[in-house]
Amino acid sequence: MNELVFIENNQVVTDSLTIAEVFDKEHRNVVRDIENQIVKLIEAGERRFSLLNFERSNYVNDRGREYEKFLLTEDAFAIVAMAYTTPEAMKMKVKFVQEFKRMRETLNGVRPLSEREQLVASLKLSLETAEEITEVKGEVKEIRNMVEQQITLDHGEQRRVQKAVGHKIYELEHDPDLRPALFSEIYREIKDRFGVGSYKDIKRKDLQSAIRYIEAWVPKKVVS
Repeated sequence: MNELVFIENNQVVTDSLTIAEVFDKEHRNVVRDIENQIVKLIEAGERRFSLLNFERSNYVNDRGREYEKFLLTEDAFAIVAMAYTTPEAMKMKVKFVQEFKRMRETLNGVRPLSEREQLVASLKLSLETAEEITEVKGEVKEIRNMVEQQITLDHGEQRRVQKAVGHKIYELEHDPDLRPALFSEIYREIKDRFGVGSYKDIKRKDLQSAIRYIEAWVPKKVVS
């Protein structure tokens, strides 16, 4: 299971895919529930609330097909999940509330230091007390390079790759029945090109190279 909530455009949100998975529902049914709530909000004169708290988005499934999903703020989630009242659903709603709180604290800066931040903080302390400044600076540079070599794409950067792939495939092929094969081919070649098991494992330092590779990609077979 993915994280229950995440940060998107400097805002803590969840999405309809996560809700469907956690509450064991078909995604299309969750989308229907969301759309019904949006209609009710508009009828109640709360169009602004719906615009601020529900955002339409897209995702590409494992077969390379693009579908619509929703991003929801905590307030939007509360409205949609209000109808889910089984004991198990209540437990999951509590977990969502806790995760929203934790991620808000993360967004506001009240959070434990990441591994990289701990390294930086430790190195700053070393710089203040080290007798050999030149040697310490060399160690800092080496460790920074080591850390940067290990950092993979975050959620937003993964979406950039997905969007670049989707744009390329839709640009190359107009027949929906032929697109899945191209999606499989390009994702396979991306993995081969960057030596990873999934596009999500691409190193952050290679993001721009990956985007350029996708933009210049040409399938092995001629497309229509």
